[in-house]
Amino acid sequence: MAGLSSAQTAGSFPPLEQWRTAIIGKNADALRALYSSSPPAAINTSSGTVDGDADVAFWMGLKARSMNVRVVQSDTTQPAIYRVLFQATAQTPAGTRYVTAVQTWREQAGSWQVIAAKREVAKLEQPLSIAENIYPTADAHEEIRAALLRARKAHKRVLVIFGADWCYDCHVLDKAFRRQDIAAVLNPNYEVVHVDVGQGDKNQDLMDEYQVPMKRGIPAIALLDSSGSLLYSQRNGEWERARALGPEDLLQLLNRWKPQAR
Repeated sequence: MAGLSSAQTAGSFPPLEQWRTAIIGKNADALRALYSSSPPAAINTSSGTVDGDADVAFWMGLKARSMNVRVVQSDTTQPAIYRVLFQATAQTPAGTRYVTAVQTWREQAGSWQVIAAKREVAKLEQPLSIAENIYPTADAHEEIRAALLRARKAHKRVLVIFGADWCYDCHVLDKAFRRQDIAAVLNPNYEVVHVDVGQGDKNQDLMDEYQVPMKRGIPAIALLDSSGSLLYSQRNGEWERARALGPEDLLQLLNRWKPQAR
C-alpha cells in the first residue's frame, strides 16, 4: 500500500468525503448510492459478512453528530481501484465510537462505489500500528521493586500489566491509559509496570506469584498495595480483548482500587 500521512482526511478522496457527509447528514439514500449493487458490496464485520444495505444501516444507526475520518493508508496502484484504511471517530448519542475500516472503491461508469469493506467498532481508540515498543526487556522483578518504593513514598498502588509488544490488545490498553480522563485517575494513584511475557516463556514466575494465568490471555493485570501484597488479579481473561472494553470499565477498576485519601 502507498503510505499516507496520518493527518490526511477524507477530503483527499472526494467520494470518501461524500460518504462521510452522507453519514453526518443522515442521508441514507445518498449513502446507499455509494455502494456497488453489481457486484453487490461485501462488508466483513465481527458478526459475519453483510451487504451494502446493512452497512448503510450500521452507519445510519450510529446517529453521528460529527465524524472525523483519518486516513492512514491508501493504495491507488490498480486502475479504477482505490483502497483505503482509515479510522472514523464519531460523536454519537451513546458516546464516542471508533470505527477502524478498510474500504475498496471501484470506479464504475464514471462514479466511485464501495465494492468491499471490513470494519470494527470500539469504544476505545484503536492503534493503527503496533510498532511501538511498550514492553521493556529490563528485569521485571527489579522494575516492580522500584515501583513499590515509589509507591510507598507517594501513597500509591502498583499496577502490573502483563503483555507483549506483538499483542494488539496490549497496545489498545496502553493507548487507553493515555486518555485524559483515564490518565487523570491512573497517574496520581498508580505506579505502572509493564511486564513482558514474550511468547509465554518470560516472567511466568511473576504471573504465578500474582495469580494471573497465562492461559487466560494477555493483557492481564495485577494490583498491589505499596507493601507488595496482592489486592486484585485478573484470573479470567477479562482484559484479553481490551478492544471490547469501554473507558467506563477501566475507570471503574482504577477508582475501586485507588488508595484512600489520607
